[in-house]
Amino acid sequence: MPSIDLTGKVAVVTGSGRGLGLAYAHALAAHGAAVVVNDVDEAVAEQAAKSVTEAGGKAVAEAVAVGTGEAADRLVARAVEEFGRLDVLVTNAGILRDKVLWKMTDDDFDAVITTHLRGTFTCARAAAVRMREQGEGGTMILVGSPAGQRGNFGQTNYAAAKAGIAAMARTWSMELARAHITVNAIVPVAATAMTETIPAFAPYVEAMKNGEPLPDFLRKGEGFGTPEDCAALVPFLASEAARGVTGQAIGIGGDKVALWSHPQETTAAYADGGWSPDTLADVWATSVGAEPQTVGIPAPKFPEA
Repeated sequence: MPSIDLTGKVAVVTGSGRGLGLAYAHALAAHGAAVVVNDVDEAVAEQAAKSVTEAGGKAVAEAVAVGTGEAADRLVARAVEEFGRLDVLVTNAGILRDKVLWKMTDDDFDAVITTHLRGTFTCARAAAVRMREQGEGGTMILVGSPAGQRGNFGQTNYAAAKAGIAAMARTWSMELARAHITVNAIVPVAATAMTETIPAFAPYVEAMKNGEPLPDFLRKGEGFGTPEDCAALVPFLASEAARGVTGQAIGIGGDKVALWSHPQETTAAYADGGWSPDTLADVWATSVGAEPQTVGIPAPKFPEA
């Protein structure tokens, strides 16, 4: 494996004021890329950029809420104005508005879809225009979630957005292939403000904050670790070492990295002349319906006391 060197490359990382996004920005900068750090809170964005520069990297802050085309254009323009180009886009910005279906309001749904799904679309569109104009290829890294791969109770809006993001990665990998722009979805699992509220993880996250390492059953078995554990995937995908990697959904967390499958047919049955409701009922339980697919994120497998 060649050394990962991103010197001369310029990246925009949305939602990089804290958590996973900040870890991605630091990882890119540590391997030589200049980074536009983004957060909706100007003070948070400035502090994040400062933390990157104090670590020896190059970074500037751009405070704007992603979602609109205008916000996306601002982020791309800032990269070009400050560093002369754009090579890497990481769409990490996100919010949560968790509620079960019958309690979720239009505003709850729209806010999450706007930030995650529309924000990914508008930023990718602006980045694609710039990268195609440059004519030197590029990298788009779209941040997904296990909820988008399998669904999750109480997360209609979030799961739908993340499923859409994975679908967009597959679609754009085809559309941008001739421009030598790779597009992948990553599926990180880490201790963040979003996950530390999960009761099963809370005591382990608290212990980690106090300097204790996470146990192997979490780091290996669950693929659950720190934001920094997930960050290595980003500079790898942005590098020449990953030029042939596109259209994939890649999970990472703790000590684990994994390739997610794309949705595909698992079983099939056939009837001459087509199906009727009655013939479907006759064969369902013994043919295509014999092994139904599971849903939801599997519960952590904690060791027995």
